[in-house]
Amino acid sequence: MQTKPHRVKRSSVKHPHDDAPNTTAELREMTYLPDGPAKQALRRQVVEAWMPMAHRLARQFRNRGEPLEDLEQVAALGLVKAVSRYDPERGTAFESFAVPTIVGEVKRHFRDNLWGVHVPRRVQELRNRVRAAHHELSHSLDGHGASVQEVADHTGLTEREVLIGFEALDTYTPLSLDAQLPGMESGFSLADAVGDEESGYDRVVDRETIKPKLRRLPERERQILYLRFFRSMTQSRIAEQLGISQMHVSRLISRTCASLGEQGDEVA
Repeated sequence: MQTKPHRVKRSSVKHPHDDAPNTTAELREMTYLPDGPAKQALRRQVVEAWMPMAHRLARQFRNRGEPLEDLEQVAALGLVKAVSRYDPERGTAFESFAVPTIVGEVKRHFRDNLWGVHVPRRVQELRNRVRAAHHELSHSLDGHGASVQEVADHTGLTEREVLIGFEALDTYTPLSLDAQLPGMESGFSLADAVGDEESGYDRVVDRETIKPKLRRLPERERQILYLRFFRSMTQSRIAEQLGISQMHVSRLISRTCASLGEQGDEVA
């Protein structure tokens, strides 16, 4: 037995959404149908009927750095979720459930995929409120930028919250390391201002680590290491100064360094 295709009717009642179809019967029927081709077909019809509204909601977020086609796809995903999760028994109109679901999906897309730097949700909210207030006040103040105090009065935020929102304005799209710094000579980029790793810090750590081990060495071995590695004397000069052979100096250096290495392994 073939299922007769449903025809989605347009509501004759004045509706807050001009593009809202009347799918009350279809949505209610879906709650009683078992999972299968009939329910999938009915769900597809409802999604297609409400797709114009989903696209209209997506257009509200255009010109924010994301292609409109991508936003419409995200909004469509939100619509599919709304249709699948809607329960008419709760007594809520479908559009009252679908609109925040779709908008929330689009906002989640911006938050999770388009921020160049991870920013807490609270800071993102402050950024959006400060950005909107600054835009509104700039038009009402003859093009002059609004002050922190003016934005705070307009939004009801504290001055500290407004400052956090202003600081977050630049985190949506981080500055490239190849960007040229203003006021600097041509070709000097942000990457040129980033410091390199200082190898001297490692040497300080190594010297402090080896100090107690050196104190435990016999006087002659400690003196040989001092002359060789701190005074940069050759083995021949050390042998001449201490009255021993160069070969003996070489053996003492090798043996002492090996001993210090073993002690370091034991400590580690």
